[in-house]
Amino acid sequence: MKPFSELLDRLLYAPARTSKLALLEDYFRTVPDPDRGFGLAAIAGTLSLRVAKSGVIRELVAERTDPELFHWSYDFVGDLAETAALMWPEHQADRDWPHLSEVVVAMDELPRGQLTKQIAAWLDTLDATGRWALLKLATGSLRVGASAGLARAALARYGKVEPALVEEAWHATAPPYLDLFAWLDGRMPRPEIAHAPVFRPLMLAYPLDDEQAQRLDLAEYSAEWKWDGIRVQVVAVRGQVRLYSRTGDDVGPAFPEVVERVRFEGVLDGELLVARGGEVASFNDLQQRLNRKAVTPAMLQDYPALVRLYDILFDGEEDLRGLPFLERRERLEAFVARERPEGMDLSPLIPDSGLDELDRMRRSAREGGTVEGLMLKRKDSLYVPGRPKGLWWKWKRDAHLVDCVLMYAQRGHGKRSSFYSDYTFGAWQDGPDGEELVPVGKAYAGYTDEELKLLDRWIRDHTIERFGPVRAVEPRLVFEVAFDSIHPSSRHKSGVAMRFPRIARIRWDKPAAEADRLATLIDLMA
Repeated sequence: MKPFSELLDRLLYAPARTSKLALLEDYFRTVPDPDRGFGLAAIAGTLSLRVAKSGVIRELVAERTDPELFHWSYDFVGDLAETAALMWPEHQADRDWPHLSEVVVAMDELPRGQLTKQIAAWLDTLDATGRWALLKLATGSLRVGASAGLARAALARYGKVEPALVEEAWHATAPPYLDLFAWLDGRMPRPEIAHAPVFRPLMLAYPLDDEQAQRLDLAEYSAEWKWDGIRVQVVAVRGQVRLYSRTGDDVGPAFPEVVERVRFEGVLDGELLVARGGEVASFNDLQQRLNRKAVTPAMLQDYPALVRLYDILFDGEEDLRGLPFLERRERLEAFVARERPEGMDLSPLIPDSGLDELDRMRRSAREGGTVEGLMLKRKDSLYVPGRPKGLWWKWKRDAHLVDCVLMYAQRGHGKRSSFYSDYTFGAWQDGPDGEELVPVGKAYAGYTDEELKLLDRWIRDHTIERFGPVRAVEPRLVFEVAFDSIHPSSRHKSGVAMRFPRIARIRWDKPAAEADRLATLIDLMA
């Protein structure tokens, strides 16, 4: 447990990706099996544990500390695990720290009552950093600035192999990844993937700006719409079917009808959308089905899923990734004509056009609300994992910009846990007592570290109410907010929800009364 807690602590404060990769690589090299595999799974989010409820942790801390002091401390720190770890009384333990594998097995197997006592006993054994790591693991709130993708990149560095090989082998193994490490250590061959429904790393596109577009030879590129859904990979091998997101997460349980309708063998690349009667719905409709472990019959009926196909990686067992894009497109069209996959269709190619016409189409994409812009793909491009520059471009529609007023601020996670870094902002509307603000979005990106410090200080100085880790502030500070699109939402008081909102500018100079009204956002939605 000690090496794992030290790793988490260092990852949290590591300043750059290269530093995080080095820390992970060192962990894999120095920690034995199965602890290193369980640590990898915890960081990558593939460790399935029965988590302890936050109320249980609060009760444990209340038994050992002053409840009022804990309440005020938690309100200031904003993170349960960090507060509990710092306040837990130090003990002179008679035994060594538990191994990470011991903790994982106990959390999985012990009855709930015994597990609570065991957590308390572990907390007595550990130091503050160990307690923090244990509580993060136990409550399922492990956010330390590392992701599954970063962990797999570190595995590739550790084993001195191509990242794409790790990506494929990853889905053929499971925690604690004994076979995966045995391969990377040179003790056995790579885990067998030929007949397993494994994820293949996707080919991604670079953003294209207007200046770069002017320099492209459009004769070398095919154009198609960039649909506003989520990128998926459909994998069907010997009766086994998986639906993967762009990060390699299996999203099949949230879209069982897509998986159940597959009758072919192969690997297809496309966009997951909601469509009714052949008409694609907005991303807001798709969002009703995302991140669900199970869906109701009503969900299946009201938000029917469609996969719009872009590319084909495997036709049966034949690997097509080494073919140029136009040849793969011909194979995809032949595949769809032959297999007639239910609940899937082809994303149409746009006839060859000049730059001005493509630009007009890109800008008009906003009118339908179901596409984000255009994709430009070199006709001779092979299907290459990652983001090779110059082969695929995404030319997105311009962002909307509106001025909104900061209403609430919440502490962030990880290294931002001491700062108010998550912001809810609103627009004006007429209320029963005059003009009032209604929340229209939330953002936690778009500002610099220096701006974050200024914002944090401003929020502390202008707080009017506290709600645990959230503060309501005086309605005085204006943000210029950029967002891709806006949709109706029954879950928000304003009736609207922004897509990808981010802070474009902090308008220290602008009076709050001059910020935009809700009617302006509704007009944009219309």
